Amino acid sequence: MADPAPPPASRRPGSATPPIAGAEELVVLVDRTIDPRVVIVHEPQSGVAEQYRTFRTNLVALNAAGQPRALAITSAIKGEGKSITVANLAAALCELPDARVLVIDADLRGPSQAKLFGVPREPGLADVMLDYVPLEKAVVTTTIPGLSLLPAGRAVRNSSELLGSTRMSDLIGALKADYQWILFDTPPALPFADAATLGARVDGLLYVVRLEQTPRDQSTRALELLRNAGCNVLGTFLAGSRSDDGTVRAYVLPDD
Repeated sequence: MADPAPPPASRRPGSATPPIAGAEELVVLVDRTIDPRVVIVHEPQSGVAEQYRTFRTNLVALNAAGQPRALAITSAIKGEGKSITVANLAAALCELPDARVLVIDADLRGPSQAKLFGVPREPGLADVMLDYVPLEKAVVTTTIPGLSLLPAGRAVRNSSELLGSTRMSDLIGALKADYQWILFDTPPALPFADAATLGARVDGLLYVVRLEQTPRDQSTRALELLRNAGCNVLGTFLAGSRSDDGTVRAYVLPDD
């Protein structure tokens, strides 16, 4: 007579559940070098991430021909979320098939893109413009597939002159041969001329407004300044609006 089968071993409290044969384990890797506010990476299923995707969809619809586009993103004053908007929009664009996106930190007065993506600030845009390093030595490949970054680089005193130079126009033209979308993070439009200067040299400008924070008169004045400088204002991105249930949302309104 065969010996009876041994009873199943009891599992100690806290021990791991034995794996099921043939089952696949889902592993989610979170890149902790990227700032948590880049929700497209850290909270891809969140409502705010979906609003950035809506923002992306609107931009793609404005570019039906699929031509390479260089866009500047700015706000009236500091603290409205323009840099976070740039980072999230870039990450959202990279979700599209075969996307090639370049973020350029043109806020030479208060750069933040290098910190958001966890890379060194130098070398960067200022170094390229001043001929200290070639472009290919300054562009950084991020951990997001399809997304590259040109950080701000060294501190300079003449940022407005650099951004408005013929060399900048030439650089934009050259970059369009390699990237579908080029997003410039620029300084706030008030009180600096940088955003208006660069905005007149790119294909379009996106304007970020944080609801319940941006003074209306300053927002209106900044928009007038940008339009008077020849900027093609494509739309306004509203950050921090709330739905009926109190959820914070962000979305884009086309410019009339």
